[in-house]
Formats: sequence, structure tokens, C-alpha cells
Amino acid sequence: MNALAFDQPDLDQRLAALTDEQLDELGFGVIGFDEATVVRRYNRFESQAAGLSPQSVVGQPFFTSVAPCMNNFMVAQRFDDAQADGATLDETISYVLTLRMRPARVRLRLLALPGAATRYVLVQRQP
Repeated sequence: MNALAFDQPDLDQRLAALTDEQLDELGFGVIGFDEATVVRRYNRFESQAAGLSPQSVVGQPFFTSVAPCMNNFMVAQRFDDAQADGATLDETISYVLTLRMRPARVRLRLLALPGAATRYVLVQRQP
């Protein structure tokens, strides 16, 4: 498999085609969730960085149980707005994660395609 980059165009479609094992090979965090925001995909990089096992994350509501620190206008609302408008979402924002850890500066890439079964939050840690 060719390595995928955090900033790569059309990454949402490429992620959807990857197996869970291939997701685990990526050098950034991947959290995939369905229309009801239930986590369906969670890669090893993010599990190790966040200190949360896949067993405790997959099947849980992302914005209320897993990452309530992202349940705001900067992250969750962008997914809601894109879904309501039937629009594509592909935005990268600087963010600070604060839940269950020391504050961590990251870049988040928010990805959603109209009609796609899975939406993604990608997490790139910054030094």
C-alpha cells in the first residue's frame, strides 16, 4: 500500500477503501463514525496517542462519549451543517485536545461526503 498523507486530496474516499489493518499503518489518527456519530473505525495510531483502546471507543457515540471536547461549533457543528446542506466537508483546523490528557496541540481534518456511510476526524499531533 502506498502511504497516505494527512493533507492528501480525496482522502475520504481512500480511507473508505482501506481495511482496518491498513488504517493501523497510517501515521496519523483516524476516527470514522456513522450518521448517528457512532464510532465505526478507530486506528492504532489514535488509540496509542489518546490512550483509549479500540474496544472502549468503537460502538460509542463520538461527540458525547468518546470526544465531548469536540462537541462544539468548531467540530461537531461543521458535520451537522454539511449533512443538513448535503455538502462535502473537507476542512483542516488547528485545535487543542483537552479530555483525558494534558492539552495537546493538533491539526484536525474533518471529512464528510454526502451519502457516504462514514465520516472522519483525522488527528495529526504537533510537537
